[in-house]
Amino acid sequence: MSGNLLSWEQAVYRLRQQPEKQDLVRACYYDDPIEKSASRFHDSEEWHEIMHVLGKFLPCRVLDIGAGRGISSYAFAKQGCEVIAIEPDPSPLVGIAAIEDLTTKTGLPIKVVRGYGESLPFKDTSFDIVYGRAILHHACDLHNFCKNAARILKPGGIFMVTREHVISRRQDLDTFLRSHPLHFLYGGENAYLLSEYKAAIKLSGLKILSVLGPYDSVINYAPISYKELQGTIASLLTRFTGKMLSNSLVNNSMVFKLMSFVLSLKSQLPGRLYSFIAVKR
Repeated sequence: MSGNLLSWEQAVYRLRQQPEKQDLVRACYYDDPIEKSASRFHDSEEWHEIMHVLGKFLPCRVLDIGAGRGISSYAFAKQGCEVIAIEPDPSPLVGIAAIEDLTTKTGLPIKVVRGYGESLPFKDTSFDIVYGRAILHHACDLHNFCKNAARILKPGGIFMVTREHVISRRQDLDTFLRSHPLHFLYGGENAYLLSEYKAAIKLSGLKILSVLGPYDSVINYAPISYKELQGTIASLLTRFTGKMLSNSLVNNSMVFKLMSFVLSLKSQLPGRLYSFIAVKR
């Protein structure tokens, strides 16, 4: 790794200057104006599926860990939640100043705190939901991160972390890091074994309710849409059976779940995305 690494802000800024990377910029919600980017996330299939999981708990008090630009904080606030966003980076592009700009432009009451997931400056049992989007794989100490999340959750509270990078073997980490579009610029990416994530969550005293694999939910496979995944499954089934299949068969929930599972087994690439949902007992 070069000693002349950029900051996270500089790496994202460089990505935004490359015309051929604009689809990736939009997929990561790094585009401006920030209020339109946040609104697009709120309207996305990914957020709608998160609402399918969490909707019955809302509105409530939510902590958005590693909030970045604040797109998830914005979405929770739009649902009427009391939202606190905790983020270590002061950046006006990808950090605290960006969230503050978003709150000014939208009028949504998001409180911003500077800090890390491993040392949350909040009282015990003070949140109904602790949420993080693509943040747990950045943790220096998985167990301490999850322990802190469990500490500040109320009994019955939900811990949800989405789009976390998973590797099958420790030696796969270098392969993933070499393929990541920003790691070579700023050096801050990481991934853990699936067993390490699950162990850290369980050891914190949380009960895992669901582990979503790469194709189990649009939460993980976005920006691919549900309809696009249906098309992929239809193509695979047609190739397997040698004939065109009806939409009703392709859309059958059991067939869809089975084929999604098959795709998950085939997709063993280092850095593939998983999401985790747990409850404080």
